[in-house]
Amino acid sequence: MNTSDHSVQNRSAQPRLLLSAITVAVLTLANQAAAQQSAEPAMTRVEVTGSSIKRLATEASLPVSTVKAEDFIKQGITTLADVMMSLPQSASLAPSNAGSGTNINLRGLGVNRTLVLLNGRRMANEAIADGYANLDVIPMSALARVEILRDGASSIYGSDAIGGVVNFITKTSYEGLSLTGQEVQPEKNGGGDEQRASITWGKGNLERDGWSIYGTIDAHQRTRLAARDRADLSSAAMLTSIGRPPTLGTGGNATPANFTTSTNKTAQNPYAASGCLAPYSIVGQKGTCVLDANEYGTALYANQQVTFYARAAKKLSEDHVVTIDYSRGEEFILGTKNPTNALAVSGVSATLPSTSKWYPGKSGGVPAVAGLNNAPLILTWAVADLGLATTKDVQLNQRLSVMDEGTLAGWDYKAGLVVGVSQRDNYYQSGYAKGQGLLDGLKSGALNPFGVQDAAGQAYLDTIKVDGAKNRTSKSTFTGVDLTASRTLMELPGGSMALALGADFHRDTTEDTKLPISAEVTYASASPSHGEGSRNVAALFAELNVPVTQKLELNLAVRDDHFSDFGNTINPKISFRYEPTKQLMFRGSANTGFRAPTLFDRYGYRLPGATGLTAAKWDDPMLCPGGTPGVAGTGKPLAGYVASAVCNTTLPKQTGSNPELVPEKSKGFTLGTVFEPTKSAMVSIDYWNIKMTNMLANLPEQVYFLDPVKYASFFVRNADGTINYIKNTTMNLGGQKAAGIDVSGSYAFPHTAYGDFKVSLDGTYLTQFDNQLDNGSPYVSNIGQFGLASNGTTSSLPIITFRWKHTLKLNWAAGNWNTQLTQNYNSKYTDQNLVAQQYWRNINSYKVWNWTTTYTGFKNIQVTAGVNNLFNVNPPVTNSSLYSFGYLSSAASPIGRAYNVRATYTF
Repeated sequence: MNTSDHSVQNRSAQPRLLLSAITVAVLTLANQAAAQQSAEPAMTRVEVTGSSIKRLATEASLPVSTVKAEDFIKQGITTLADVMMSLPQSASLAPSNAGSGTNINLRGLGVNRTLVLLNGRRMANEAIADGYANLDVIPMSALARVEILRDGASSIYGSDAIGGVVNFITKTSYEGLSLTGQEVQPEKNGGGDEQRASITWGKGNLERDGWSIYGTIDAHQRTRLAARDRADLSSAAMLTSIGRPPTLGTGGNATPANFTTSTNKTAQNPYAASGCLAPYSIVGQKGTCVLDANEYGTALYANQQVTFYARAAKKLSEDHVVTIDYSRGEEFILGTKNPTNALAVSGVSATLPSTSKWYPGKSGGVPAVAGLNNAPLILTWAVADLGLATTKDVQLNQRLSVMDEGTLAGWDYKAGLVVGVSQRDNYYQSGYAKGQGLLDGLKSGALNPFGVQDAAGQAYLDTIKVDGAKNRTSKSTFTGVDLTASRTLMELPGGSMALALGADFHRDTTEDTKLPISAEVTYASASPSHGEGSRNVAALFAELNVPVTQKLELNLAVRDDHFSDFGNTINPKISFRYEPTKQLMFRGSANTGFRAPTLFDRYGYRLPGATGLTAAKWDDPMLCPGGTPGVAGTGKPLAGYVASAVCNTTLPKQTGSNPELVPEKSKGFTLGTVFEPTKSAMVSIDYWNIKMTNMLANLPEQVYFLDPVKYASFFVRNADGTINYIKNTTMNLGGQKAAGIDVSGSYAFPHTAYGDFKVSLDGTYLTQFDNQLDNGSPYVSNIGQFGLASNGTTSSLPIITFRWKHTLKLNWAAGNWNTQLTQNYNSKYTDQNLVAQQYWRNINSYKVWNWTTTYTGFKNIQVTAGVNNLFNVNPPVTNSSLYSFGYLSSAASPIGRAYNVRATYTF
């Protein structure tokens, strides 16, 4: 790409020269110090996430949380999605049918602002949006721990680290052979059950043998949980009680089809008087039929993952180790939606002529409807015969990493080469058909829009189905080399001053193609397109650790990144650690950060018209006026317009890239304390504050309809006044102010004859989460309510920002037994309340207990059994139309109580 911002380059020239001059000066000092100092005694030091300098693990000054692999078992965790959902600092969404898999959203700032690393280095991102990693492709059985850096780290890692860093760290070696099997079975009938199996083998010990090698294969699957499997959660009575009666719809796509004529725009249905057609539809308003959401809805989507990880290390000398690792993760997600609709093609609507035997009152047996006079019927028809419209999304992520670590001329160095490739293909799995074929079948009389097909109709459908056809293919790559060197410079009163210098160069590419068949399958609401982009990023960074005294330590870091398409950005960071006593420590940091637009955001597909439909139903503010802003179903259609087409319906919108985007920037700081009154007790409190400008995001859907006058220019209309599309591409919006307090505490009770007891709590309290939609507009709080933040490319759902969120753990251990109770808690929430005022409500707090017990008394066998959602708590109810089943599915599980059994056999 050509550089698009020369002014950024010019402004950055002097700071970059200054950074180079400082680097040269410090290198000179380092070499002089090396010549003067004798060899240092060996120390066991590690590199902690957020720093390039090795140190004792207890010396870290940054707020880093660690979740160990054994904690997964104790908390009843079966997937990395469970890990991310349980983190108090995370506002992640539960996996959906979007196909992007599991992602992590620290601080609620968006998945694109949380950097995901594997062993301290980047992966190739999920292939379509190319802005975040899909955690499902990370091999869970290979993990030793997960480190979560809870403040910004652009000075060390560059772009995407505004909200923090999540570093997945694998085991360095393994000896022997182990087999693990796991089953999660819900108590209630239906789907949602899980199975996991893994095998790990390894040999060699790096210290003993000078080499090691191991590999692991992990497979996991979850079956689909249909909405009807949990019908009580979205029953007609429950939805009606919160202002969302399922019969609110009028004349939409259904089986039997609703219809209008050119002279009568009021929808009718020949079977409404007789109760429509179970199980496909129920009676709607004004003599129409609507689809039964419980029949077609999906509460949890089926998915499968198969991951493989292998690692080999060779010690070439006492201070020189070469490591090669390879990971391969493949995921399959089956996404579903309502049956295929017979939609207009090139402006021609689905029409049933009077010559069809299925015309009301003709030989097909469809009841006659008064006043038709053989006028052609304009249909709104969902083809129930095809079943759920199901897509298959396949993601394959591979990464090869070669690392060289050692000591040379008094410097600890590490060098790495990473090659990552992420591919994603989407298929029409079943239930989709060619749009023109449906229209032709209606015209010829082959298809019956008012019931299930006869043999001839079914045979015709078989000729126009596209089962198994690929409709989209995407690919992103990451290729990078890096070098970091660190050493001590001189002795200070508090210890050794240490310096780290580094450089990295990486290239990102993306390519996304919607194939020609997407033009034929009109229900998929896609058009053929192609987008591609690439960028090169070169960086220099430096870090200096200064132990001023035995009690005070300072750390300074700075990074200069040069983007081939944006120019330079320099981001510094300073942190301190002050320990006045052995029991008390204070820490803090201040940093700047940035995030460049993803390649997809800036160079992805751009189409002139609609690329999809809104996630929720809305009233067209111009053609269905008179209602309450943002409350669907309260307006009335203008004369001559069909209610089901302009009122309480999904509307076309345009998503995609925007070549005008510029990077967003941030400033942040943390201030905290760690207090250890006894060896068995610890409390830490950290205040964090992040401010962002030029936020890159999509406007949430409700914004357009709450203030349609302000956003009138975003409604692009056809000549007849209907909406061509709502412009919903990625934009540089206003600012974001987020702040809160992280609290962590633990206490180990004195040993008793009954065993050892321990309690711990990790929580986050939000003090501020304000969004500004446009530069200059007011900031609006999003704490504990449906505010003005959205998840951009991953979802149209608002970010869930709870005032308080915590994980509480109660543990008991004795001999071969270990048992733990874990509570995950989210505080109450103000509902979206885009319903009639008498239905306004709050969402109750959500607290789920998991219980697990592990026994290791059998030879070579470890058995764990437990209960997830011990008290069978239902997910919180919401009246938001974005949640089609009436409960907060993005932050809670509809499975209910489930039994979890796991066994590991070690040879």
